[in-house]
Amino acid sequence: MSSFLGLDLGTSSVKALLVDSGGKTLGSGSAEYPIHQPQPNHAEQDPEAWWRAALSAVRQALSNAGKFDNLAAVGISGQMHGTVLLDRQNRLLAPAVIWPDQRSARQVAEIIRSIGAERLIGIAGSPVATGFQAATLRWFQQERPDLWKQVGKALLPKDYLRWRLTGAQASDPSDGSGALLLDVHRRQWAQEILAALGIPIEFLPALQPSDAIAGELRPEAASALGLPAGLPVITGAADTACSLLGAGVTSPDTLLVNISTGGQLILPGFTVAIDIAGRLHTFCSAMQPAPDRAGWYVMGATLSAGQSLRWLRDNVLGFTGEDAYSRMTTLAEKVPPGARGLIFLPYLVGERTPLMDPQARGLFLGLTLRHGQGELVRAVLEGVTLSLFEAYSVMVETGGTPKALILAGGGARSRLWQHIVADVFGLPVRRLKVSEQSAAGAALLAGAGVGLLEPVAASRAWARYDLPVESDPNNHARYQELLALFRSAYQAHRQDFGRLKAFPG
Repeated sequence: MSSFLGLDLGTSSVKALLVDSGGKTLGSGSAEYPIHQPQPNHAEQDPEAWWRAALSAVRQALSNAGKFDNLAAVGISGQMHGTVLLDRQNRLLAPAVIWPDQRSARQVAEIIRSIGAERLIGIAGSPVATGFQAATLRWFQQERPDLWKQVGKALLPKDYLRWRLTGAQASDPSDGSGALLLDVHRRQWAQEILAALGIPIEFLPALQPSDAIAGELRPEAASALGLPAGLPVITGAADTACSLLGAGVTSPDTLLVNISTGGQLILPGFTVAIDIAGRLHTFCSAMQPAPDRAGWYVMGATLSAGQSLRWLRDNVLGFTGEDAYSRMTTLAEKVPPGARGLIFLPYLVGERTPLMDPQARGLFLGLTLRHGQGELVRAVLEGVTLSLFEAYSVMVETGGTPKALILAGGGARSRLWQHIVADVFGLPVRRLKVSEQSAAGAALLAGAGVGLLEPVAASRAWARYDLPVESDPNNHARYQELLALFRSAYQAHRQDFGRLKAFPG
């Protein structure tokens, strides 16, 4: 039996997953790295830290696996939207600018004026936002012309990692669509957008299918990883596209909700479905379009999902230790739905779907002397979930009809959060047992790339779920009432957020 290695370059860590052809996990590993904020609204990472973390994660996975059968290929998944600039000698020009970065707000407005909001969405499938590669490249053009004149290639995060593995520079339609530089209909770089932004197409790598072989593992990389040189390395896909495969979500009747650092709702589609109002993102999937293969997906995103709970843990409660989250959950379980009249807006770094507002800010509304730690925790869990439901409401409005919900990511491990999601959405929730579904999707693409797996069949066969958590109708009705207050809280304070952002200090 062959085995496959999946690497997922996430926002906070690289995860490595070694699986056999039946989807059984043989070994796993992970290694973390920080997000740097050298200036307000900046979010950067060191690509060398990604590489060091990949080396550590792979060696952990191999060590944990012990003896295993023939390793056939490596697949790659990665955080979307970010930008790695290389000069003409392939040397790093600057730290990677990643998706939470907000420095390019002025460039976002300029891009919309230049191309037109509806025209841009019609081509790219999505509104442009800060942190997206299109806006970041425009920022470098205007704010760092000294670096811009040296650019040889602009790579997305996972494509940088694969380049380090193979020496080959390439990308795929799923990650390319997240750059906002791709025509999602044709699955090719969008000449009209590139021309409007003054970006030479030579700056971008060639596009190829996610399951194409991009190159072979270089001897020096193989030695550092503890793997055989010459191993096929597959092009790979964006983390959300890989998540769909790893979660067994391959048709529009099932919604994938991922609660990690950020939160995403992902719904596959067999045709290009674009929300021209720009509240949702339409991206290419990891699969080539076919009658039985959903070639696209619609996505809504909230920027601070698990990040909101981590902020509460570290900056407010000061909980430490491996049991910090379980202690927080225990406190929240004693609090009824609605957190005794306390609402939390999780807009700690702005918000995407459906607000598309980089100036939005977090808010606790309704604080009284009766509220304590448990209410704060419950309000954060509920606020993140209500924010995710806002995106779901737009999906339903634009034609989505999922009948079930798969919950994944670190937040899915919380039984309380599972119940809150079921109650807010009014849908049965099944938790995905494999917590590293993006790495699993990357491994699946590796198997497909060398002809040993059929992606849809393998996706459905590999996915394992817990028993469903059913929605409580009474709690669902209560949360629908809370949703109205949640929405009005943002509208009432929208202007205040802009004023506070400019407040000195």
